[in-house]
Amino acid sequence: MNTAIFETNLTSLPLITRGKVRDIYAIDEQHMLIITTDRLSAFDVVLPDPIPEKGAVLTTVSNFWFKKLAHIIPNHFSALTLKDIGLSADEISELASRSVVVKKLRPLPVEAIVRGYLIGSGWKDYQQTGQVCGIDLPQNLQLASKLPQAIFTPSTKADVGGHDENIDFAKMESLIGKKLAQQVRDVSLQLYTEAATFALEKGIIIADTKFEFGLNDKDELVLIDEILSPDSSRFWPADSYREGISPPSFDKQFIRDYLETLDWDKTPPGPRIPQEILEKSAAKYQEVANLLMN
Repeated sequence: MNTAIFETNLTSLPLITRGKVRDIYAIDEQHMLIITTDRLSAFDVVLPDPIPEKGAVLTTVSNFWFKKLAHIIPNHFSALTLKDIGLSADEISELASRSVVVKKLRPLPVEAIVRGYLIGSGWKDYQQTGQVCGIDLPQNLQLASKLPQAIFTPSTKADVGGHDENIDFAKMESLIGKKLAQQVRDVSLQLYTEAATFALEKGIIIADTKFEFGLNDKDELVLIDEILSPDSSRFWPADSYREGISPPSFDKQFIRDYLETLDWDKTPPGPRIPQEILEKSAAKYQEVANLLMN
């Protein structure tokens, strides 16, 4: 039975925005409701077929990490629950596993990407320049090589339908200021390092990940959105990892690999995804959640 939620349409709260994956509703001046749907985004295109229960898995994994890493930086969690914001009993039942009530913050216009391994756009950049986002790397690294140390490679944050663009640190400083840029970099590296160490004990390599941040009314940095989920990270099984190949993956790289076999120019509309691929993807999302949290 396909129980996927592609889109929500609450009548009791005003919709603020519909992102690639999340529907965000206003509650009051200080709070928002974030609902993680089962929509699937790849190559910055929202695909027509959702992955059943993906949103619930992403929410569970993100909440796990938010709590585990709360000693490093405050996060967007609020004290309110779904029962406090005027939803019906049916809405609460349907949305409880995929929703979180958060503080309303001012999001920074950058994504904080940390890479521990050479893969994806970082690998393509390295092949052409010997660098990743302007950062010099040793010669003769291979596909999926572990980097000597994790690197911080920010990007711009595109609207739905747009493409995020990698930027260097100087550009990030010009966008948000030198002091804040340094804080975002340092916190991101600390979050990644601690999470990667924990995940490796569970048999998972976190190859790279992205974080998003906002500011509260005191201009203090706060961790927002989702963190260290299969949608925002590359997770590899440690037991099958080796350099020189693109490792098997617990995340949506599985979908990307399928899409690369199609004659599709990576612009909307996205292609339909076979049921078998959707079910395999759902199983991969659930598998990494089970490994991390058990």
